[in-house]
Amino acid sequence: MASFNKITCVLALLLLSLALVCKARVFDPVKYSRNRRGFVSIKGSHFALKGSPFLFNGFNSYWMMTVAADPNMRHQVTEVFRDASAAGMSVCRTWAFADGSSNALQLSPGTYDERVFQGLDFVISEAKRFKIYLILSFVNNYKDYGGRPQYAQWARNAGVQVNNNDDFYTHPVVKGYYRNHVQRVISRINTITKVAYKDDSTIMAWELMNEPRCDVDYSGRTVNGWVQEMASFVKSIDRKHLLTIGMEGFYGDAMPEKKQFNPGYQVGTDFISNHLIREIDFATIHAYPDIWLANQNEDAQMAFMGKWMQSHTADAQAILKKPLVIAEFGKSNKDPGFSLNSRDLYMNAVYTNIYKFARNGGTLGGSLVWQVLAQGMQQYGDGYEIVLSENPTTDNVISRQSHAMTTLSHLVSTNN
Repeated sequence: MASFNKITCVLALLLLSLALVCKARVFDPVKYSRNRRGFVSIKGSHFALKGSPFLFNGFNSYWMMTVAADPNMRHQVTEVFRDASAAGMSVCRTWAFADGSSNALQLSPGTYDERVFQGLDFVISEAKRFKIYLILSFVNNYKDYGGRPQYAQWARNAGVQVNNNDDFYTHPVVKGYYRNHVQRVISRINTITKVAYKDDSTIMAWELMNEPRCDVDYSGRTVNGWVQEMASFVKSIDRKHLLTIGMEGFYGDAMPEKKQFNPGYQVGTDFISNHLIREIDFATIHAYPDIWLANQNEDAQMAFMGKWMQSHTADAQAILKKPLVIAEFGKSNKDPGFSLNSRDLYMNAVYTNIYKFARNGGTLGGSLVWQVLAQGMQQYGDGYEIVLSENPTTDNVISRQSHAMTTLSHLVSTNN
């Protein structure tokens, strides 16, 4: 009997162990914890996560969906998320569009390539796995990846009278194409996670357009009307996610005295009036003084950068009363006298200003460097590319900023 009991106990322990192993395979606590991360929201005039301040350091990798459309290349998406996460970066901005071009998501109005959409599904699922939030942009201003010119051409192909590409903002047929795309993306059910995009907290925000510009109306009013219409449309079908425009930050007619901060020209947008639209949750600026002021020296370009950041940070806090993100900035290896050290010094100077503005109670919530690539992606290089595994000093600069912003989030939360 004693021997039988002993055998019974051993068997029971073996069965219990087997049950625990099986249970462990079914229940993934890490996945559970990620599913409970929550949506990034706005509290007062700051970003918040589960009611606490959310300050971040992030990056751009616009190419992710296109690369992930090929399952054999998805490891490059994983590599970037893995390295970025290791460097403490928590937000990535990328495209949710590719219009009528090679490897297009939207082949023609309303017609989509499921293979490419599944690439975007993978990007979202990998972002969730590495605890990185996404800002997804709906369309490009430029012809790259189709963009606004492709929408206008689609209308022409359909026999619609379109005068120029700026009719994108006003013609009902073209606006209908855009609204349909927005609807299709937001309502998409991820084939990997089985979660609709509109219900997925991995997505931090939608972006109406990458760098909207309008050549026929420099006042900003044409773009303003379009933003109001499309922002209202997005919010009518998705109130869970934040929404931004995708602007570079050029000032317009709303406050003419602010035009002195522009780099000598306008692009048909108005940083103030466009971002005052109620449905727009946060403001963005881009910063490329090495391109905008190409004929000036590095000191002049850095001085412009300081004023550009200072002016927009002050306006976001005092006038807009909304968070601000520096959504694109970087230093190109095509710049005269470029060196890795000069890039590191430039990025560190920008990061230091960002931290100071955030620490002093401003609404500046974070920044997104342009752009992070994986190894072996030379075809996507534009001069601004950073491969974290190959650039340890730059990785260190980025990691320090990530740590500083995360620590500041906790300090602000404690003080509140």
